[in-house]
Amino acid sequence: MTDARITELLEIAQEAAAAGAAVLAERDEVAPTGTGLTEDQSGVKTKSSESDLVTDFDRRAEEAVREAISRRRPQDTISGEEYGTTEVDNPSGYRWSIDPLDGTTNFVRGIAYYGTSVGLQGPDGTWLVGVVNAPALNRIWWGVKGNGSFTSRGTNEPVRLVGPTGDPHAGLLATGFGYDPARREQQTATVADMLTGFGNLRRLGAAALDICMVADGTLDAYAEYGIWEHDWAAAAVIAEEAGVPVRRPAAANSAEAPDWCVVGHLGMEHSQLQPTPTGL
Repeated sequence: MTDARITELLEIAQEAAAAGAAVLAERDEVAPTGTGLTEDQSGVKTKSSESDLVTDFDRRAEEAVREAISRRRPQDTISGEEYGTTEVDNPSGYRWSIDPLDGTTNFVRGIAYYGTSVGLQGPDGTWLVGVVNAPALNRIWWGVKGNGSFTSRGTNEPVRLVGPTGDPHAGLLATGFGYDPARREQQTATVADMLTGFGNLRRLGAAALDICMVADGTLDAYAEYGIWEHDWAAAAVIAEEAGVPVRRPAAANSAEAPDWCVVGHLGMEHSQLQPTPTGL
């Protein structure tokens, strides 16, 4: 792939992520960070459980991301959290995996850890580009296969990412937990085993941001069971390009084949990761 082509694809991903983040930034017009949203303010509803939320912001942000991509790449396929996979005539072979609002519960409750995630997969299945834009943190992370990964805050110059540099035994492990109580119980037991190699645990509530924070060295590793492709698609590129090992789940649909997503070194073999029983 030419430098011009990869530069164009990165620009589109950045533009799309910015479009989604701009919708999320409208939250401040409704309620300031630190203040929760009501149903009237956000159209918040539940999905798989009472704690699995979706809002009008999710939907509008995804529409904005899709429009930004389709305007410049009308023959590309787009897979998103809220509207599924959109097929096109004469597809190019490129596929975008987008999460318009990663961290919806944080967003609704006024916690600043949320953002828009945009990843791109090439015709041969290689993940090429990833951009994560977190408007409440005023932070953007991005990466391009073979060209490194970077972060910027506000108008500051981009900083190249190199991953964690400290002692992992004194470091921070990030994780997340499922909505099903039985799945959560087994996840908790496995994460407790992982913690023997770390100083402490963080659960920030947004997988894409967790992975990006491993890439920039804020966190030392991340492991979560049963997340969906759109949760990790963009951030995994960013982490890999920072030199961090990434274990992607085998399937895009976590409901069909749940698996662990691992970013960084856990201090235990991946074969030791205990799967949640089928059906949970």
